[in-house]
Amino acid sequence: MDVFDEAKRREVMSKIRSENTQAEVIVFSYLKREGVYFQKHYKNALGKPDVAQPRKKRAIFIDSDFWHGRTYDALAKRRGSDTDYWVLKIAANKARDERQRKQLVDLGWGILEVWEEDIKRKRTRETTLEKIKTFLT
Repeated sequence: MDVFDEAKRREVMSKIRSENTQAEVIVFSYLKREGVYFQKHYKNALGKPDVAQPRKKRAIFIDSDFWHGRTYDALAKRRGSDTDYWVLKIAANKARDERQRKQLVDLGWGILEVWEEDIKRKRTRETTLEKIKTFLT
């Protein structure tokens, strides 16, 4: 059961960004500074990778901890229901991500998945950005 009425939920959800999030902007700025070629939000690849190198067939997905299920087990345990809307929504997101990324790999793409919080959190940012750069170069 949602704590907001339908109008309020619509307002809250409309404020959630799917492109150019804080983590993505950090990655884009870093890659530009480092002189690494990439394309943002590449629409011609399944799942629309946040960072892509189409000629090298490399794709990076910068996944939100909540929407892509990093904390799914805790959410499912806390909600305690297989019929809870958010548990089902995140499970469906995870299944979609897995299916799309497997299809990309089958098409010869290299995939790197990073968590948004690992970029935003200062103690893990440098390591995560280096991992991204290494993957692309």
